[in-house]
Amino acid sequence: MASPLEPRKRRGPIAARLLAVDAWIDSSVYEFGFRARQFWEAATIFSRRFRVGGWRRGLIELLSEGFTLGAGGIVVLLALALPAFQITAGDWRTQGDFAVTFLDRYGNEIGQRGIIQRDSVPVDEMPDHVIKAVLATEDRRFFDHYGIDVLGLSRAIFENVRANSVVQGGSSITQQLAKNLFLTNERTFERKIKEAFLSLWLEANLSKKEILQLYLDRAYMGGGTFGIEAAADFYFGKSVKDLNLAEAAMLAGLFKAPTKYAPHINLPAARARANVVLSNLVDSGFMTEGQVLQARLHPAEIVDRGEQKSPDYYLDWAFDEVKKIAAKGGPHSLVAHTTFDANIQKAAEESMEFHLRQFGKEYNVTEGAIVVIETNGAVRAIVGGRDYGASQFNRATKALRQTGSSFKPYVYATAMEHGFTPDSVVSGGPISWGSWSPHNYNGGSAGKVTLITAMAKSINTVPVRLAKDYLGIKPIKAMAEAMGVESPLESHKTMVLGTSGMTVMDQATGYSVFAQNGFAGTRHGISQLFNRTGEVVYDFAKDAPPPHRVLSEQALKYMNTMLAAVPVIGTARRAALPNIVVAGKTGTTQSYRDAWFVGFTGNYTAAVWLGNDDFTATNKMTGGTLPAMVWQRLMLYAHQNIDLKPIPGIDHPFVDAEIAAKAEEAEKKNAEQAAADAAAERPPVLSSRTTRTLKELTRLFQAAPVLNAPAAPETLSALWRPIPRGRLP
Repeated sequence: MASPLEPRKRRGPIAARLLAVDAWIDSSVYEFGFRARQFWEAATIFSRRFRVGGWRRGLIELLSEGFTLGAGGIVVLLALALPAFQITAGDWRTQGDFAVTFLDRYGNEIGQRGIIQRDSVPVDEMPDHVIKAVLATEDRRFFDHYGIDVLGLSRAIFENVRANSVVQGGSSITQQLAKNLFLTNERTFERKIKEAFLSLWLEANLSKKEILQLYLDRAYMGGGTFGIEAAADFYFGKSVKDLNLAEAAMLAGLFKAPTKYAPHINLPAARARANVVLSNLVDSGFMTEGQVLQARLHPAEIVDRGEQKSPDYYLDWAFDEVKKIAAKGGPHSLVAHTTFDANIQKAAEESMEFHLRQFGKEYNVTEGAIVVIETNGAVRAIVGGRDYGASQFNRATKALRQTGSSFKPYVYATAMEHGFTPDSVVSGGPISWGSWSPHNYNGGSAGKVTLITAMAKSINTVPVRLAKDYLGIKPIKAMAEAMGVESPLESHKTMVLGTSGMTVMDQATGYSVFAQNGFAGTRHGISQLFNRTGEVVYDFAKDAPPPHRVLSEQALKYMNTMLAAVPVIGTARRAALPNIVVAGKTGTTQSYRDAWFVGFTGNYTAAVWLGNDDFTATNKMTGGTLPAMVWQRLMLYAHQNIDLKPIPGIDHPFVDAEIAAKAEEAEKKNAEQAAADAAAERPPVLSSRTTRTLKELTRLFQAAPVLNAPAAPETLSALWRPIPRGRLP
């Protein structure tokens, strides 16, 4: 061991370098900390100069919180608007190069689509009074704001509050254009946010003149016309360049409510609206009272077009169909021979409007949609809403609404293909599928029931049990898609009770398979397309893919037997037609947001949906109430003076007393079986000893004499003497 007095050995060069590095690290960390403390102290001393107190501090805190909340709000608004901006990535300026004239099934012209671009008149070539009339009524500060008119919006809110109703609109022309180009008419907060952001986007990407040009060319003007040039030709038989002030005022009045103020439908209302436009010109300072006096004294006269309404919802759908089937490189100026039937269309519109006016407030329902398809696949009528002028959104072809129990036929059709029959017995008792425990509409248990009764009574637990224990979700989804459902269906277990959104067109298409002997692929709205020289460029009978069978004959017969029982003993009794066999299914969704009836005869299939655009709940409206009534009134008209055809699988189209008796017998038998099952499952409540005691008391009461003699008190005392415990007297 070395002595402590001995000198230490000299360290090597490597050790010396390591010591130097260690010293450098220590000194650097210390220096950094020292400098950081110096900086923090200086920053603290500097910030003290801005420290305020009293009311100034409160103001600063308020501004700070407002900035924070505003930044968060902008992030939320951007998140809501981003989906809308995706639309602007495409070629949104063009509506397609097609210019199509549409004919109904009998060859009568019913409207045109796609001709706006060809007939557009530049804003610079329009008369000054036409532009002023539009701006004075729709957006007086159009050239002074950047898409959103805050002052105009404030003025509109004030006027509406003062009048206690909506008397002025606050949307600018840019906002209205954004809605027409990219959005729908749904009244939701999300839509208004998207509209505001898209308005700013339009202002950033287009000039004011371009925005005004698009607005005048794209707006719906009533009578099936789009754009002010087409409207001028339709109502006055002249170009917009030749309009006088009275005519310009009448057209400017159409932007607010084109259906309500269409002069060929209601000329007095149109003239009254034009007078309001003339007053707006004076109030805005664009013209003097003397300049508009002549137009007030001599209101516009229109060309007599009759009162035939344009089937605009049908034409919009048919125009989309033309763009799908027409050759891309072929002629784009076409004449389309459609399957449209004006009489059935009118009956459908009348039935829906009649019932909504009669019962709309009672059921708290405001909108509806209908599609009618003949058994050959021809789409005869489409009702996409109550008022095309108020909303061009087609609820029949674009709105995805939950179907409720009206989806069940797809489940049962799958079951029939897997060996089940209408007489197959399945438990309708409580069932749980994972964490999901669906209940029946009335909340009770159905016991063991036949499938025909489960269908007629719309028992929820039966199709769930079929899907869970026997079929699975994939075959049901595949069946619905094979039957013509184009809406995206969720592969979720709740799908069997109609939680996936579907269109009314999808429902009519799917159910039409039952009426068309199990074949799909026949639905069509365009029978032929001609070019302007009369040459046929498309013929449905020759060019469309042939129909294909999706249901076997046996499964089809079983399904139609079951569906025909629904209006007889089930939930759709209000849809029954006198002496005509009807088949179909009702549907009601959660919270009563949607109500359906989809039914068919041997001649027609029709789907009816009723609800509200904002998805608010109705007042407990079910598919068996108002939708079934709308369907029944429509079908009563449609089956007048025609040859009735039988539903496939049912021998004749007339109601058979024997079939009805069998259905009632099946219902009675099922009720007895359910009662027996309930009795068998009922737990005992009283013990056997108590039961014997009560029976003996009953016997004694029955044997007691009538209390009308003097001896009655003694008899009563003998009757009510105490019974010894453990034995009967």
